[in-house]
Formats: sequence, C-alpha cells, structure tokens
Amino acid sequence: MKNFTVRIELHGDDPDYDLLHEKMEEAGFSRTIKSGKGTVYHLPDAEYNYRANISRGIVLDRAYAIANRIKRQPSVLVTESVGRTWKGLDKA
Repeated sequence: MKNFTVRIELHGDDPDYDLLHEKMEEAGFSRTIKSGKGTVYHLPDAEYNYRANISRGIVLDRAYAIANRIKRQPSVLVTESVGRTWKGLDKA
C-alpha cells in the first residue's frame, strides 16, 4: 500500500474548510497519521493522509475534483511517501 500526503489550499473569500474536510474524509482521505508505534496524530490544517495502490496522478485528480467542488481552482499538492517523520503534531 502506498502512502500519500495531500495538501489543499482553497482560494478566495470565505473558503469552506469544514465542508472540504467532510468531503475528503468521505472519499477516504484522513486528517490523521499513525506512528510506527501505533500512536495517532492530527495532521496540520488542510493536509490529508491517503493510502492506496494507485499513482500520484490519480490521487491528485481525486483530491482536486473534491476541492474544486468546494471552491474553484484550488491548489493541490500530492507527495508519495516512502517514509515520514514529524515533530510537534498533536495526538489524536
């Protein structure tokens, strides 16, 4: 299973991040990440964790389609990970 980190920025007046979070979670994107020891942490705002055996391009298309329904022309960045390290994230 591949791990992806997805960052979305909604532009313009009054971006609706609550609706974005809801729709992303319905599509399988998570706002948390789990350590190797099993501890779950909250990701920074508007970042998502996604696990699937698909390409970065497909993840990008899925995330963009969801965000674009919330606010036109969002910025979306997808990174495929072979390992992630973090510090300062709050425990879920």
